[in-house]
Amino acid sequence: MLEYQFEDVPAPGEVREVAPGVLWLRMPLPMALDHINLYLLEDADGWWVVDTGIAIGSTEELWEQVFEQHLQGKPVKAVISTHYHPDHTGMAGWLCEKWRVPFYMTQGEYLSGLSFSRMMPEHFSWTSEQHFHRAGYSAGQIALARENFGGFGPYIKPMPTAYRRLEDGHALTINDRRWRIVVGRGHSPEHACLYCGALNVLISGDQVIPRITSNISVMGGEPEANPLKEWLYSLERFLDTLPPDALVLPAHNAPFRGLHVRLRQLIEHHEDHLLALEEACVDDEPMAMDLLPVLFKRELDQQQVGLALGECIAHLNYLHQRGQLQRRLDGEGRYRYRSIDDTLPMRLRRQHHEVEDEVPIQV
Repeated sequence: MLEYQFEDVPAPGEVREVAPGVLWLRMPLPMALDHINLYLLEDADGWWVVDTGIAIGSTEELWEQVFEQHLQGKPVKAVISTHYHPDHTGMAGWLCEKWRVPFYMTQGEYLSGLSFSRMMPEHFSWTSEQHFHRAGYSAGQIALARENFGGFGPYIKPMPTAYRRLEDGHALTINDRRWRIVVGRGHSPEHACLYCGALNVLISGDQVIPRITSNISVMGGEPEANPLKEWLYSLERFLDTLPPDALVLPAHNAPFRGLHVRLRQLIEHHEDHLLALEEACVDDEPMAMDLLPVLFKRELDQQQVGLALGECIAHLNYLHQRGQLQRRLDGEGRYRYRSIDDTLPMRLRRQHHEVEDEVPIQV
């Protein structure tokens, strides 16, 4: 069972101390998931900012309010982004320029952020079209995907042109406390979490969220990727290396205790999805698009369909590369899937875990 530590959340532009020298604040997001949690770590001579918010709406004004009211006369001394998605990096360039401070990120996330923030419609190539066609998109859906294709440049300030690399196992010393970098993968290439043993606090970003599940997607730029394998490995590694009673500070929802409970819930959630997909491929040979209702029971809008398709293909790639699904190209050049696992009937006797699916902003 998860134990939430606070009955309410900070108002926009306000902060709350969640551990000694650790402040929690929220910024708005223009979507169903309407907020992101950000954190300030107090040092002797300034503040470290962990994640930044998106660069549209009132975010800049709210940051100015935080500077004026909550920094206790100290400057910002560094900015950290856990990963490259625009709600985490959107204001990084602005913050680093305003305070003339270094930017910390893992290499995989920094380079991915540069790439996706500079992507233009003309980068929709034949490989992009092939990826969607093989998944089951119609010609009209492919045309719409081409029309809407692009990076997330409109949602972020230009990223800093230099960074300091975070690596798994390394540590940052902040106010004489060690914050160890714990890298997770799957939701993004090299997601950095920060764990402080002295406080028993984990800043988890999108790697561990209490009430929603992070999107695990395959995109056209790497159609044979297996991010779900990396995601599940990361969750198992967190179980082995992080304490069960840590205070978890996630990027969405609210701080909680019960890390190991949540990690097991997430693993079981994806195991249920994998089994459901295998079951759906026993008698028929569906395409990826045919399988979206197996994973997502709610109605999806056009943007959510793209993310849902990416997640579905992530599960299918995982099963195919493990030898549990056969995949073939039909006469129209579309992938068809069939289960080849003889143990499936026994494994279908499973208990379902109801977990709401996240479709985070990934423009």
